[in-house]
Amino acid sequence: MATQNTRKLARAMLTPSVVILFVWMIVPLVLTLWYSFQSYNLLNPVNNGWAGFSNYYYFLTDPSFTEAFVNTLVLTISVLAITVIGGIFLALLLDQHIVGQGIVRILVISPFFIMPTVAALVWKNMLMDPNYGIFAWLATRLGFAPIAWLQDYPLFSIILIVAWQWLPFATLIIFTALQSLDEERKEAASMDGAGAINLFFYIVLPHLARAITVVILIETIFLLGVFAEILVTTGGGPGFASTNIAYLVYHQALLDYDVGGASAGGVVAVILANIVAFFLVRIVGKNLDA
Repeated sequence: MATQNTRKLARAMLTPSVVILFVWMIVPLVLTLWYSFQSYNLLNPVNNGWAGFSNYYYFLTDPSFTEAFVNTLVLTISVLAITVIGGIFLALLLDQHIVGQGIVRILVISPFFIMPTVAALVWKNMLMDPNYGIFAWLATRLGFAPIAWLQDYPLFSIILIVAWQWLPFATLIIFTALQSLDEERKEAASMDGAGAINLFFYIVLPHLARAITVVILIETIFLLGVFAEILVTTGGGPGFASTNIAYLVYHQALLDYDVGGASAGGVVAVILANIVAFFLVRIVGKNLDA
C-alpha cells in the first residue's frame, strides 16, 4: 500500500513537468504544421489563405533545396569523418604519459566550451581573413598568395570551423572509452607478437566501437542543424554554396518573408532528421547489444 501511494505521489509530482514539456513541444509543432499549409507572407499578412501542399511542392522542387540538401550531407559526413578520425588520434596521444598531461587534456577539450558564434567570428576575422588573418600571414611568409577562404572555399571553411568545435567532444568520449580498456589484454597481445598496428585494429578499435557509434549519433543530430557558423561567416553564400537546410529555412522565413514555405521546409527538415536519427539509433542498439 505504501509503495502504491509512493508511486501515485511520484506521478503527481512529475505531471506538471511532463505537461509543460508536452505543451512546449506540441504547440510549436502544431503551429508549424498549420502555417506549412497556409499562403502566409510577412509583407502581406492580410491576404492569406489555404495553400494545401503547394508550399511543400515549391520547397522540394526549388533548385536551392537540392543544393542545400547536398551541402547538408557533405557538411555532416565530412565533420563526422574529421572528428572521429581526429578524435581517435588525439585520444591515443592523450593516453600516453607526458609532462603536463592534465593541462594538455584541458587545452584539447576547451574548444567545445566556446559558443559557436564566437568560434565562427574568431575563425573569420583572426584566421581566415585574406588581409590580416593568420592563414594569410603564413601564406605570405611562405611565398604564396593569401586565400580568401570564405569566398573561394565557403563550404570547406564551414566544415573546418564546425569540425574544430566538435573534435574535443569526440576526443573526450573516445578517450573515456579508451581508459576502460584492460591493459592486460594489450600486454597479452604484445607477448603473442602483435605489433602496434595489429594491436590497434584488433584490440583497441573494436573496444572503441560503441563510443564511436555514440559520437556519430549525437554529432549527426546536431550537425544537421548547423546554423550560427553559416550566419556569422558566409551568410549561406556565395549564392547557395554554403547553405544547408537549416539556413535555407531561415532564409525563406526571415529574408524572403515566406512563413508558409519556411514552415514546410521546417517540417521536411524534421522528417529528414528523424529518418537519420532512426537508422542511427538502430545502429547504436546493434552495437550495444553486440
